Amino acid sequence: MGERDRKRKNADDSKAFEDDDPLALCLSPPSRRPNPLTPHPPLSPPSPGAPQHSFPPPPPSPPLLLLPDFISVPSSAASAPSAAAAAANPPARPLRARRNPSKAPRGAHKSDTVPPPFSWATDRRATVHSLNHLLSQNITNITGEAQCKRCEASQVISYDLVSKFNEVAAFIRARKHWMHDRAPAEWMTPAFPDCRSCGQPNCMRPVVVAKKRSINWLFMLLSQTLGCCTLDQLKYFCKHTKNHRTGAKDRVLYLTYLALCKQLDPAGPF
Repeated sequence: MGERDRKRKNADDSKAFEDDDPLALCLSPPSRRPNPLTPHPPLSPPSPGAPQHSFPPPPPSPPLLLLPDFISVPSSAASAPSAAAAAANPPARPLRARRNPSKAPRGAHKSDTVPPPFSWATDRRATVHSLNHLLSQNITNITGEAQCKRCEASQVISYDLVSKFNEVAAFIRARKHWMHDRAPAEWMTPAFPDCRSCGQPNCMRPVVVAKKRSINWLFMLLSQTLGCCTLDQLKYFCKHTKNHRTGAKDRVLYLTYLALCKQLDPAGPF
């Protein structure tokens, strides 16, 4: 047997071996073989007795929102407000005009004239007669009521008109240049006469009545006790004598002293 025949026989044996053994190695290149399609078995119709699998029904669709038809309202009925709306929203009250205090002061209805509370007072509020008029009427003494701060005993005190007024006028002339439109300490905390009943010194305080138009202004000027008046009483005096009445008490008290001195002596340096 020749060499060629031997190789052919070995090749035939190898091929036969590969065909018999599926696990045998094959050195030949792989061949692409199409995969045959496996046909699906036909579905048999369900039997009447077999249980059937039912799917849940779909959720119901939401109900349709029906809008009401708009009813046409006549223009006259739409413009007129309903009674319920008018009751709920009452009309606003008309604004009242603000009163100007400078044009309509409190007490503007009061009369400018009053019955004179004393013979040395005029019928005008917070106004006294001049010194010449009083002397012509033979009024030389000014009286007033005072009360003790300790024993509360009351007594009537009399002052000479001319001598006491000259004393006050001399005090103002001597110290006006450094007062700076302010009442000094002697006027703010005045000195009082001694009590004749209990003997207590510096305790006879002048009685200031509650009615402002009845205050004895001239008596308190001559005794230099106007500082016993309250700020409201002093403002009342300045109001009716056309003086500036705003500020501290020492300023209003200073204006009260000078206004009374000018009423007594209009030609004086007041």
